[in-house]
Order: sequence, then structure tokens, then C-alpha cells
Amino acid sequence: MCGIVGIVGRAPVAPLIVDALKRLEYRGYDSAGVATILDGRLDRRRAEGKLVNLERRIAESPLDGTIGIGHTRWATHGVPNETNAHPHFSNDVAIVHNGIIENFAEIRAELQADGYVFASQTDTEVVAHLISREIDRGAAPVDAAFAALKRLEGAFALAILFRGDEDLIVGARSGPPLAIGHGDGEMYLGSDAIALAPFTNIVTYLEDGDWVVLRRGGLEIYDMNGERIERAQQQSIGTRFLVDKGNHRHFMEKEIHEQPEVISHTLAHYIDFTERTTRSDALPFDFATLDRIAISACGTAYLAGLIGKYWFERLARLPVDIDIASEFRYREMPLVKNSAAFFVSQSGETADTLASLRYCRKEGIPIGAIVNVAESTIARESDCIFPTLAGPEIGVASTKAFTCQLSVLASLALRAAKERGTISAEEEKALVRALSETPRIASQVLKLDRQIEKVARELSHYKHALYLGRDTNYPLAMEGALKLKEISYIHAEGYAAGELKHGPIALIDENMPVIVIAPHDHIFDKTVSNMQEVAARGGKIILITDAKGAAKAGIETLETIVLPDVPEMIAPIIYALPIQMLAYFTAVFMGTDVDQPRNLAKSVTVE
Repeated sequence: MCGIVGIVGRAPVAPLIVDALKRLEYRGYDSAGVATILDGRLDRRRAEGKLVNLERRIAESPLDGTIGIGHTRWATHGVPNETNAHPHFSNDVAIVHNGIIENFAEIRAELQADGYVFASQTDTEVVAHLISREIDRGAAPVDAAFAALKRLEGAFALAILFRGDEDLIVGARSGPPLAIGHGDGEMYLGSDAIALAPFTNIVTYLEDGDWVVLRRGGLEIYDMNGERIERAQQQSIGTRFLVDKGNHRHFMEKEIHEQPEVISHTLAHYIDFTERTTRSDALPFDFATLDRIAISACGTAYLAGLIGKYWFERLARLPVDIDIASEFRYREMPLVKNSAAFFVSQSGETADTLASLRYCRKEGIPIGAIVNVAESTIARESDCIFPTLAGPEIGVASTKAFTCQLSVLASLALRAAKERGTISAEEEKALVRALSETPRIASQVLKLDRQIEKVARELSHYKHALYLGRDTNYPLAMEGALKLKEISYIHAEGYAAGELKHGPIALIDENMPVIVIAPHDHIFDKTVSNMQEVAARGGKIILITDAKGAAKAGIETLETIVLPDVPEMIAPIIYALPIQMLAYFTAVFMGTDVDQPRNLAKSVTVE
């Protein structure tokens, strides 16, 4: 989750870009850099570490020019140093980038075969060389950028400068957000409106798949077919102190759409995408010698932990005991000597979870905190912190924090499997590859919002709902039910699909919608049998599956939501998105307070 700023201005832009980057520093502070054009020549200053180091570098060696791009980085590919800091250059091109280019390895090999020399370990540099190669072959800068964009796979936001043109920035969005600011003879580009607030309050938000040609006199926006499109201007209320909804109706909707970006940010903290392996930072325990793990959490975080249990046990053959924190703290669970405890919390202040942590502390076992707030009490009282890096989550109903918790747990389970020798090096690379695809696939799923909104309108007419799933989809069923009831106030329950005939089937009739989460996996046929039991009793089925599942189900549904085919490892992260959107749109139709549902709080610091 890096921060991007670009300015086509009338005065020297480097100080303005650095000032704007300060408002984006929460997005990353491993390194930072600024590039400008003066007298047709590209120049840049970069520095490892926080922005103060870049400020010092620019003070020592000023950077002139009235057009420029800047970046504050959270490392994904390549260690955090000045060489890997953005902007990256290639002959006539300078580029800054937020996200992950999934097919960078293939493109890098192709470019190296053509004689292009790489200076960094990053995936970003391939984009610079790719554009430069198009220019070398005779393409105009804008055409070269468009040709390169069509080659890229992944979730990314880009800002691009071209040597010799002091009136052109090309920007592109495929997943991570990008906003355009309108000035008087000046134009701005930023990762969000907060960065642009000192310059303008008139903003155009790019939508997924948009790319923009930015000049002092205005902008031209295109889609990935090269067709000219229009996006509305709007007045932003963003300030340096305010988290802005952007062009979304609610914070929850904004946070749902931020997930490709924050998942990418989180995974990059635990996975080396260049080497296709897990990172091996020092821990206060050794996965290879652990006999058990205890996981404790509340609400949505508990359900993330429950999915994590499947991953740890299946991949690493490491048994997991998981408890709701309010139960764990009182049942005096015996803890084996060679064990560790993980506590999952968005805020890091959840009272029951903190009390459970302190019980484990008294028992003398090592403690890991999976939290979104690194300065929180749970983080401070733990032996190690596993940050979720979701950024501020304003909506009370957790969305991006949940999928980031899943991303952390998946990464840790993969590391545990590697260190315990339960997967081979090739299996590790394949699983890392699957994780690296998550942001891109999540972006694709978000494009199903219109279909899901239509289903939600129908769902809003009912007073009760059931969610069914097997394996990792069972915790997702409970999460879907939890989301629906906490923001729409429709009563909903989530069950393991195999438990349907042991009681809940008594509730099935024509007034009971049943949401079934069923990717075409190794137990899909079993779930189909449960759907047939629902259909035979008149239940209204909403099936969330993939193309194979939709073709094979053979059951009439109220609606079938078809997701992209995904590796089984990342399915729980991907399938979380449609259940979030279904709850969100249903609540909108119900007219409830989506961001602040009744009786709930973001951080529960009492029993």
C-alpha cells in the first residue's frame, strides 16, 4: 500500500510533492523518492527510510522542475533500500507504482533478452522498461504507456513521466485507488484526496481499469480498450486530518473496495514475491518444534482464526485450539509446553482478547498479536506482532481488516509448513504464486457489485436467512450471517452444510433464503446434496460459486453469483468479498446506518 503523488504545476513541485507524501506516509515508509523534469531532463532524489531522509536529501541537493511524481514505499519486491526506492527510470521514462505486477518475472526475462538492464529487485522497473521499449520501437509516449498497460497482470496504480515532455503525466488504476485533482492551470494526481487537499477540493476519482492523460490544461480518461470515457468531478471534503469516503456512499463500501490494495500490502510483509518464498523474520518460537497453537479472538476476528485453523492443520500438520476470547479467558485451558498463542484483533484493544492474552502470559508461552494497530495494548503486551496493515477501518462492520487477517494467517501457515517440512520447495512456490494472485482476483470480484446489488434488493424483503458452507466456507458462512445481521438487522445464521439435516432444515420453506458458499472444490458434491435438500423444501437458494460449480450444480436458484476460478488456498479471502457486498447492499436497501449500526462499537473494550 504505497503512496503516489503527481503534479503538473507552474511552480517548483518537489517541495509540494514531499508535503503531499507526508499525508500518505501511513501507506508506507520504507523509502521515498521524487522525480521531476527540468529543461527536458529527468532527475530524481531517493532515500531509504522515512520521508525526513528524503527531505534532507533534497535540502542538500535541490530538485527543480514544475512537473513531477513522488512515492512513499512499503516494500513488496526487493528489500527497502535506495536502489529499490521509487521512482524508477528507464531511458526516457520515470515511474512510481503501488501494487503488485504478477507477471513481472516473465516480462523481466523477456526484456533482459532484448538487452534491457535492471538496476533493482522490484516488479515496478519492468513497467518502466516495457514503456521504454515501446518508445524505442517508435511509439509516442502515451501510446507506449497504453501498450505497456495492456501487458500487465495484477493490481496496480501508476504515475509515469516522460523525458522531454514537461506537460504530461500518465496515470493508471487497476485496483488501488487513484484520484485526480483539478487546479487553475495545474493538475494533480494522488492515491487519495487527502494528499491533494492543500491544492484543490475538486476531484475526479478514476475507476478500476481507467487510465488518464494529465496535462496543465486538463485531462483525458480512457478505458483499457482505448476508448475515451468521462468521470464526474466532485467536491472533496478531504483535509489532512480527515479520512475521506472518496466517491463511495459509506466508509464500509470504500473499505470493501480497498481490499485488493491492502491485501497486497499485507501479503508483501510476509511473502517475498521475487523469490516466491515466505519471509523468515525472527520469532520467539520455532514452528518446527511447536506441538500446538492456541488462537483466540472475538467476532469477525474469531472467524478469521477459525479459517486459519484449517490452514495450519492442513498445510503444516500443526494442531490448533481456537476459542472465542470471552470463553477462553474463563475456562482455564491447559496449555502444552511446546505451544504458542496467537491473538487476533482489529483494534488491539478488545478486552476479552486482552484478558486471554494475559492468561497465556501467566502460563509462560510465547505470544503473537495479529493486529491492525501496532501501538495497541495487545501489540505492546505480545512477544511479536504480525501487523495486518489494513490502514484505518472506519466502518464498524469489519471488511478489509478481516481479509488482511486471513492474509496474515495464510502467510504464517505457509511459513509453518515450510519450516516443519510438510511442503516441498516447489509446493511453497506454487502457494506463494496463488497468494500473489489474490489482489488481482479480488479486483475482478468487486466488479460483480451490480449483480450482487440486485440480489440484495430481493434479500432485503426477507426477515430471516441461512448461510451454508463446508470446510473453510463454514466459517465464511458464519461471517456472512454475522455481517448481514449486524448492519441490516435481518436475523441470519451460518451453519456447516452437513449440519443442515440435524436441525436447521426445520426452518426451510419458501420464505427462507439460503446463501450457499460453494466453490468447486474437493467437497463440492457434498454441498450440492445439501442444496438439493433445501430446494426440495422450497427454500430460495443464492449460490456463490465458480463457473464449474455453476455448471455442475444442476439446481434452480434465486441467483447464482459466479466468481473467478481460484486456487483453493486463497478461496476464503476471495469468497469473503461477495458476502460483504451482499450484506452491504441489503443494509442500504433496508435504510440502516451502515457505518454505525445500532448497539455496536468499533473497539469493544468491556466484557
